[in-house]
Amino acid sequence: MAENKTQPTQVDAKDFLYTIEHKQRREDSLVLLEMMEKLTACRPVMWGTSIIGYGNYRYKYGSGRTGDWFITGFSPRKQSLTIYLMYGFDKVQKLLDRLGKHKLGKGCLYINKLTDVDMQVLEELIIATVEAHKKNDCGHY
Repeated sequence: MAENKTQPTQVDAKDFLYTIEHKQRREDSLVLLEMMEKLTACRPVMWGTSIIGYGNYRYKYGSGRTGDWFITGFSPRKQSLTIYLMYGFDKVQKLLDRLGKHKLGKGCLYINKLTDVDMQVLEELIIATVEAHKKNDCGHY
């Protein structure tokens, strides 16, 4: 069975963030880097070339396919900050209603800049994701 294309690397997450040309995106990413490390109690790990993940868990689909992925994380994409919550949004709709300007994808929250959202609510969303995976440890990548 094929492995995920996106795998953990040894690249330093902070070094990666300093390469981001867009000043606001770089500054917001540095804030997220520290906030997520504090909230997850896990060190940041680069997954592939542009995703920073925290923690890990093993998943298994009904088809039998298994793999490893991070519990939460983010990527400073060109269009927006992509925050990976890995949590059913229907379960946190009340928080999303209070968050501020954002868009949703499948398991992803898209934010243009952190000043567009309520940071306390964003922290609550990240905590909800971590709590959903509380039985998993932070891994050893």
